[in-house]
Amino acid sequence: MSRHRPSTRHNLLDALGATLYVALRAAPGSLLIVASLAIAASAAPVATVWLTKLLLDRLGEPHSGSANVMMLALGLAGTGLVTALLPQLQRYHQAELARSMGLFAQDRLYSAVNGYAGLVRFEDPRLLDRLRMAQQCGKDTPAQVVAGGLGLSRTAITTTGFVVSLAVINPWMAAVVLAAAVPTVVAELRLASARSHATFRATPLERRELFYTYLLTAVEAAKEVRLFGIGGFLQARMRAERQSINALKRAVDRRTVAVQAVFALSATVVSGAGLVWAVSAAAGGSLTIGDVSLFVAAVAATQSGMTTIVGGVGMFHEQLLNFQHYQLVVRAEPDLPTPQPPRPLPALRDSIELHDVWFRYSADQPWVLRGVNLHIRRGQTVALVGLNGSGKSTLVKLLCRFYDPTMGSVRWDGVDIRDVSVETLRRRISAVFQDYMHYDLTATENIGLGELDKANDRASIEAAAMRAGIHDKLASLPRGYETMLTRAFHRATAETEEAVDGVALSGGQWQRVAIARAYLRGDRDLMILDEPSAGLDAEAEHEIHLGLRSHRSGRTSLLISHRLGAVRDADLILVLEDGRITEQGSHDELLKRGGRYARLFTLQADGYLPAPRRQLHDAMINTG
Repeated sequence: MSRHRPSTRHNLLDALGATLYVALRAAPGSLLIVASLAIAASAAPVATVWLTKLLLDRLGEPHSGSANVMMLALGLAGTGLVTALLPQLQRYHQAELARSMGLFAQDRLYSAVNGYAGLVRFEDPRLLDRLRMAQQCGKDTPAQVVAGGLGLSRTAITTTGFVVSLAVINPWMAAVVLAAAVPTVVAELRLASARSHATFRATPLERRELFYTYLLTAVEAAKEVRLFGIGGFLQARMRAERQSINALKRAVDRRTVAVQAVFALSATVVSGAGLVWAVSAAAGGSLTIGDVSLFVAAVAATQSGMTTIVGGVGMFHEQLLNFQHYQLVVRAEPDLPTPQPPRPLPALRDSIELHDVWFRYSADQPWVLRGVNLHIRRGQTVALVGLNGSGKSTLVKLLCRFYDPTMGSVRWDGVDIRDVSVETLRRRISAVFQDYMHYDLTATENIGLGELDKANDRASIEAAAMRAGIHDKLASLPRGYETMLTRAFHRATAETEEAVDGVALSGGQWQRVAIARAYLRGDRDLMILDEPSAGLDAEAEHEIHLGLRSHRSGRTSLLISHRLGAVRDADLILVLEDGRITEQGSHDELLKRGGRYARLFTLQADGYLPAPRRQLHDAMINTG
């Protein structure tokens, strides 16, 4: 996805074509009706003015027939009826068109976002700014562009009719009215570019404002905010972001007022001069009463139409500029290279291998992994330990292909996973991530998201919950597994249609739900357990690891934990330091070597030993 693209005329035409594509795909029938109504609405005012002129002229003629007068009166009444009904029909069909286009555009946007195979675009603030612009523009802008375009067309047709009518009376006056609007149109286009630029500049400020809003209103932050008394500080930060946003918008508004004031002044001078001329001409007998009526109406309508066109052109231009952000998102190249054609990925037969893997998140950041070589054999449990920041979570991201190695390769039975579709690879993997999700959904849905094919299989969901030790808790909730696991939302029961509040789980209970979600995926080729028992009490941790040990038996798994007692039964333990594997072996082998693993294990075990044995272990640590 491009971070910046100049707004050329070609890009604007492309954006216009894209909005028409959305309209034609979303609701072609509604588009045809709205366009037809716009044409009818554009002709009605011109017809009304001409019928009025003809009627006044006939009434001023002593020998005009009553039948002719009556036909003109009926025609005038008919145009009045059409003028009264058309706005109602237009509003309804434009709203229907807008709803259909908004739904289509939103689906298209989030289909593109869901197509991001990796994580890089969710971790780049500039791309997040563009994504927010796309979210803001995608839902409403296509319908606004179409409605604005039709509105401009309608106004242009109507105004053209009045300009022609004005030219019949005084060609020079028609030319002056049109010429007076040209500088304002140019100024409005520049203002539209300024408004679009200001909107994009305000996007990161708005995201920060939303961040502070979240901190001030979310239950997750409420405890610290109140205990530390930082609500006022956060509110001041939020206010500062809003003031910066307001300053950007205020500067554009001032330019807009100046342009519109100049246009209004010139329009007043032109219309005043025209009125003086028309009165003088009528007094001299060169214009009829009907001519004067037509002239005055035509001047007023032409100027009103030009005002609408000038403002509409500016808004239309701004909307097209903003819609380019949407286009850049939905047309973005894949964030991870897509193999063509992808190689098949059979069930794991031999091993998963990291071969001389180097990785850093960008060229200006330090290396996170440095020449890692790792072999995970089928059916083997491999444990990865190390200090915070050593690269453990990054290694997991590479195994799941959320990123590709900067150098080196990850191979599945000898096949580079870059040659396999990410969907196929990830169907082979189950995981409990350290930063697992809390979904504001029911208990059934929270577990069912682990395997959508089993989302309605209550027996499988309950079996997964039992294995994770959370079944009894979920079954005892007010509505059992159909209870919402959140207090932020509620749902109505089918029986009473009354809102039923949800419940909040503890951190340890949520962790069990996340483990149940992984269990539901069943027999995957690789199970990744990233700190699966963090936050649990000792008894719960023991119970969870017994269950995981049973589940891992005979299966290929990667276990990451800071608690070394939880990894001692792994077939192979790897110590990761500063992006390199510095030790590997079984628990007993690593203890005998007396290296980093032995020191870390001794430090953790030291707190559980009686004083005499603790002193002995301390002496061992001090002597190396």
